[in-house]
Amino acid sequence: MPKYVAAIDQGTTSTRCMIFDHAGQVISIAQKEHEQIFPRPGWVEHNPIEIWERTRTVIQDALILAGADTARGDVAAVGITNQRETTLVWDRKTGRAYYNAIVWQDTRTDQIINALASEGGQDRFRAKVGLPLATYFSGPKIKWILDNVDGVRAAAERGDAVFGNVDSWVIWWLTGGPDGGAHVTDVTNASRTMLMDLRRLDWDDEILAILGIPRQMLPQIRPSSDPQGWGCTREDGPFGAAIPVCGDLGDQQAALVGQTCFSPGEGKNTYGTGCFMLLNTGTQPVASKYGLLTTLGYKLGNEPAVYALEGSIAVTGALVQWLRDNLGLIGRSADVETLAATVEDNGGIYFVPAFSGLFAPYWQSDARGVIIGLTRFINRGHIARAALEASAFQTREVADAMEKDSGVALKALKVDGGMVVNTLLMQFQADILGVPVVRPQVAETTALGAAYAAGLAQGFWSNLEDLRANWQIDRTWQPHMAEATRARLYRDWLKAVGRSMRWLE
Repeated sequence: MPKYVAAIDQGTTSTRCMIFDHAGQVISIAQKEHEQIFPRPGWVEHNPIEIWERTRTVIQDALILAGADTARGDVAAVGITNQRETTLVWDRKTGRAYYNAIVWQDTRTDQIINALASEGGQDRFRAKVGLPLATYFSGPKIKWILDNVDGVRAAAERGDAVFGNVDSWVIWWLTGGPDGGAHVTDVTNASRTMLMDLRRLDWDDEILAILGIPRQMLPQIRPSSDPQGWGCTREDGPFGAAIPVCGDLGDQQAALVGQTCFSPGEGKNTYGTGCFMLLNTGTQPVASKYGLLTTLGYKLGNEPAVYALEGSIAVTGALVQWLRDNLGLIGRSADVETLAATVEDNGGIYFVPAFSGLFAPYWQSDARGVIIGLTRFINRGHIARAALEASAFQTREVADAMEKDSGVALKALKVDGGMVVNTLLMQFQADILGVPVVRPQVAETTALGAAYAAGLAQGFWSNLEDLRANWQIDRTWQPHMAEATRARLYRDWLKAVGRSMRWLE
């Protein structure tokens, strides 16, 4: 009998492989960072081959750490979760990428977006795809590659050049690469391209024609948990055996599954490179009037697709990395809490990290980062504290929009991701929201969700109740801030956001 399920979590800054048991507990984890490439202001890229090589390495390391014997059948299935919207185009015959991966944070497609919005405005495609026109999504990135990289359009038209988000790239290599690898994606990743009709769960030919994207470039859209699977890992690959690859979820939807938010009205917030709150809205898409995204939550086998409202924040954990790498303010990311705790409050400063413009609920790509309220009193501790508080303030904005769209008041917030070990941030989050913040025992729910999707497809877990039984509370933070203080801080934050949108005035 298989003992484990493997999950590959290919994120914005690193790649991990995690091995889980039936109780949803982490047996092993291996992780490697990859290079962040910044060719020009606003451009963010990754090396696709480096990502695949890192993936191979962490798979092998995680299996060794777990003592898992794949030849003996210890691993039942493989699930993938990934940074969404990051766009790759490669040669299906050779595996050579035509260009670096264009990362979701990249804003080079702003002129494409402006041209598209000139007819029909920012919501031109929203009724079909649930998304506003924004540099965030994959479709305009594909168009940029087709228009700007020599030979790619011709290769795409003859069927050689193919597109995928990172999930498609990893699955293609795992299942054979140039020797017949599966070219697939799941409904959640497809819903982030700006090319998929939310209701039909298929690529939209009208939008493809407007963007000039050949349909044959695109992967086949499959369920997130697929009993039919997309093939097996190669025996000469990093797993060393033929294991079904049958789970695939974009990272934020994977966290929704990992947090077992299977009922309408249940939601979670993930604190990673960016911050992403998702609310399960059931089997019908809900249009947002307040700047949120309508997206796929997950699709399990032949069951109806489940939809979600999402609030996407571009920069949260990435701001801590910026303090570390660009300013040298801290030596390690984990040091930010210690530095922030040296002061009692933010000293009157607010840090709006609009490095890639503002995402939800504003969708203003020309906004820029600002620090407001600087005086001679301010020191390193205040800057660190304001950086942490920015994640909580931005989450409050999304939560407010979500309540307006859904009509459901937030009673508690389930949280996960790398930043939830920061107790100062979690307490401030509870204070500024005015509701409890709940961290599960397994905080890395993104990888866990991918494991659940794969394991359900292979019968490793029987049903959703098995998964709910695994979810356990680790810690809850209760709000303690006075309402008057909460209102004042949030009012001043909104003023700072206004400055970031009018930074040249």
